[in-house]
Amino acid sequence: MNFDTLIINANIATMNPEFGYGNNNPYGTIINSAVGIKDGKITFVGQIENLGECSANKVIELKNHWLTPALLDCHTHLVYGGNRSNEFEMRLNGVDYTEIAKNGGGILSTVRATRELSFDELYELSAIRLKDFINQGVGTIEIKSGYGLDLTTEKKMLMVAKKLGEEFNVNVQKTYLALHALPPEYKDKADDYVELACEWLRQLHAENLIDAVDAFCENIAFNREQVSKLFSVAKELNLPVKLHAEQLSDMNGAGLVAEFNGLSADHIEYLSEENIKKMSEKGVVGVLLPTAFYTLKETKVPPIDLMRKYKVKMAVSTDCNPGTSPSTSLLLAMNMACTLFKLTPEESLAGVTVNSAKALGLEHSKGQIKVGMDADLVLWDIDRPADLSYLIGQNRLSGLWLQGREMKIN
Repeated sequence: MNFDTLIINANIATMNPEFGYGNNNPYGTIINSAVGIKDGKITFVGQIENLGECSANKVIELKNHWLTPALLDCHTHLVYGGNRSNEFEMRLNGVDYTEIAKNGGGILSTVRATRELSFDELYELSAIRLKDFINQGVGTIEIKSGYGLDLTTEKKMLMVAKKLGEEFNVNVQKTYLALHALPPEYKDKADDYVELACEWLRQLHAENLIDAVDAFCENIAFNREQVSKLFSVAKELNLPVKLHAEQLSDMNGAGLVAEFNGLSADHIEYLSEENIKKMSEKGVVGVLLPTAFYTLKETKVPPIDLMRKYKVKMAVSTDCNPGTSPSTSLLLAMNMACTLFKLTPEESLAGVTVNSAKALGLEHSKGQIKVGMDADLVLWDIDRPADLSYLIGQNRLSGLWLQGREMKIN
């Protein structure tokens, strides 16, 4: 075998069922092993003695430090303008999220700020946040629109997301979220706005700016019928769907995602057992957003045990956004998933690797250290994989490779 890069003497959390992940070997661990990379893909994983005769342009000795798949954040609102620390203070003084939203705060305050920024201004602000993610081992990130709520700004946001991926050489998945909130110019005309959002979807998809479609299904946002209309257009265009579902109440949104064979239902604090069954049947991932749960001081915990019972895959994300989760730390979200939602450290790592890849429709290329997959790898200065959840927000990143390229980290 010939490799571009050969990494040797590594302890590897493969998250790969071929090495016992999900069965009898936590994290799919292999000790004192090797990873071979050729043309950006993993071409060997296993014990060094099984390499046989080989050559490599570059050999990296890890001295039994730990490798994991590069992390994936499958739910962010990273591109935005403005600052909502005033709302943070308001919530601490007893004003709830729904009341803030009804009085023109919340999402609409960010919409106003985002509309006012030029493309370059929005890009520069967003690039700062993306650097934080990369420097914590994130190689794939989903970025939503939804702070424009008009065609011009929705397009601007998606173009910024696209440029971020190109400039930083990371995989950015662009999600259309025009049904995030009702813009003030369409007050009491929600159905008219939904029709427009469907038209914009067709236009922006034609410009290759959309990888998936999302919406906010909630009594302060859009109802099931309105979301279904948007999802029907997505289906026409062969775009996968996902949904902000069951965050504040049970709107049966997760069941709608299952009906459309969607990727994920996200937030899901009020998820019912009936819809968990539907998610399980259709392979819909449940995306947990513990940082938003923490910031909003919520008390209704997602039904973790029921999702385990029905074998619903659980992903973990930052929900990076200016109002309810002003965080760029996926490592912190991993800790919170354990401490607030009682995930195990193994479930938490799966939530930002193999399950997050599935939540993005990338399970055949990302999220595992497996022959044939992209060579997206993170080197950590840790004693064991559980440290990634245990060390509260601490960053022990030592190296990052994306599609075999060694990335510069700060």
